[in-house]
Amino acid sequence: MSGDDVSRILEQIEKDRIKFIRLQFTDIIGIAKNVAIPAKQAEKALTDGISFDGSSIQGFARIEESDMVLKPDLSTYQILPWRPEAMRAARFICDIYTPRGKPFEGDPRYILRKQVEEAAKMGYIFNTGPELEFFLFHQQNGKPSLELQDTGGYFDLAPTDLAEDVRRDIIIALTDMGFDIEASHHEVAESQHEIDFKYGDVLTTADNVITFKFATKTIALQKGLHASFMAKPIFGINGSGMHTNCSLSTLDGENAFYDPDTPKQLSDVAMKFIAGLLKHVKGITRIANPTVNSYKRLVPGYEAPVYIGWSTSNRTALIRVPAPRGRSTRVELRSPDPTCNPYLTFAAILAAGLDGIKNDLEPPKSADKNIFHMSGDQRKEEGIDTLPGSLFEANQYLMNDPLICNALGPHVAENLNSIAEIEWDSFRTAVTDWEIKRYLATY
Repeated sequence: MSGDDVSRILEQIEKDRIKFIRLQFTDIIGIAKNVAIPAKQAEKALTDGISFDGSSIQGFARIEESDMVLKPDLSTYQILPWRPEAMRAARFICDIYTPRGKPFEGDPRYILRKQVEEAAKMGYIFNTGPELEFFLFHQQNGKPSLELQDTGGYFDLAPTDLAEDVRRDIIIALTDMGFDIEASHHEVAESQHEIDFKYGDVLTTADNVITFKFATKTIALQKGLHASFMAKPIFGINGSGMHTNCSLSTLDGENAFYDPDTPKQLSDVAMKFIAGLLKHVKGITRIANPTVNSYKRLVPGYEAPVYIGWSTSNRTALIRVPAPRGRSTRVELRSPDPTCNPYLTFAAILAAGLDGIKNDLEPPKSADKNIFHMSGDQRKEEGIDTLPGSLFEANQYLMNDPLICNALGPHVAENLNSIAEIEWDSFRTAVTDWEIKRYLATY
């Protein structure tokens, strides 16, 4: 960054009467972290960076190599609109460096930057448009509960949807932070909601996912509610997904997925991208669906995609190509959920798609029938496989996918493996309420 850029931002901070600055980043599992500094330290942060202890952050560094440096990305400066005027605060999203000035290989943002650079070498810009679903629950004694906030359903209005005011305040806050909100509505399940923002280049979109979750939780908390992005908080109703729309554009702005002269108006690049995604999707699942609970959502019967296939018209397929063409041509990967780390998830998706392009992969024939209504034999006959059924299984697929592991780098891949093993072992050895109800009286 130039001295002029720093001076311009410092002037803006003073003009905005900012008292505190939050230097934000994410850990390896996608949880937002921050270091808060008084505004008078802004010049130091913007020029030299701010040091912090990386050994305290999951998946970052061992104690003997724990020193890390946060360097703000000037383009991410935003006022936090919910803060009171007297304590006005702003934030920067930061990249993480070692004390020697090298990008930290465990920084999820750096992992995504590397894939963006790889796409640029091939002449492409990767755009994404995620659709995040979430639940609003009441708080009880200051802690999140499973008490539903409303009993609305898909596209319901007040008075059934009691969360309209909460969604409105969330949208106002996000708009003040520069989001281009396209739509919001009540989702299928009670107390479940969706707010959609405009697609953009993949790094900006990943930043926006973290900001979206942070802002949504903050505004909900101010209303005495808990916003949960957990994949499947309640048995028997729909879980929350993060359908991710993806497209490649050329460096001059043309949509690389569109070809008006083919039967489906999809280019060779689009078909190869789809083929790469399908080839690597089992390994991607570990990243896009990173918790034990994620796999309670990925089951038949609740609109969640579990069958590996693609289609231009079938919403039961894992990869759907929505109807719009021209500049809006895109593919939608429907399996990710909002507990994922967006930087790592988008990096893995891009790496897989680029692999399909580099190696001229061809996708299988499209699955244009309702896959949910097929029998197991019919799916087998059509060559339709299923996603991994557990975190343990998905992690094995990731560890056996050298392309995705290479995209993540050894530091991140090894830490994700360790996290999955510890998480699965903790789940495997826990005694659940289901087991007590099923076995205690019988045996």
